[in-house]
Amino acid sequence: MNSAPKPLLAGPPCSIRRATGADAPAIEALYRELVSDGDIQVLPEHLAALAESSTSFLLVAKIDDTVHGTALLTLCPDVMYGTQSFGVIENVVVAPAKRGRGLGRSLLLQIEQIATHHGCSKLMLLSNRTRRDAHVFFGKCGFNGETKRAFVKYRRQFVE
Repeated sequence: MNSAPKPLLAGPPCSIRRATGADAPAIEALYRELVSDGDIQVLPEHLAALAESSTSFLLVAKIDDTVHGTALLTLCPDVMYGTQSFGVIENVVVAPAKRGRGLGRSLLLQIEQIATHHGCSKLMLLSNRTRRDAHVFFGKCGFNGETKRAFVKYRRQFVE
């Protein structure tokens, strides 16, 4: 019996599926492309737990069995619109050599399908303010960078 997860979205140029523990090294390498933080550590057991979550979806984009992109969707419960949740998207990254081939768009389309299935009222995408090329891409995918403003406080700022 093959225990490999079935692709959520397949076909040229890539396939999209939920990440598994085996994807940890590839995802960690992608995150290191995103930020230069020596503390990045992607744990296989954490990925395995996320793969079973009903509210967090860590996706990978693959070409020829190699992970070249990833994105995280977290569903957040909300009371403003009845039972509708909203989604927060973070850590959208595609390997520089594979950009422009549809991987990022495929990841975001899959996230939209998941959000639709779960009745989300909106998706919010967080991106570092210096990633100008990414912001242009997100705008082309329908995200409006002028609608809301995000405020971030990192752990080191609230824990002594």
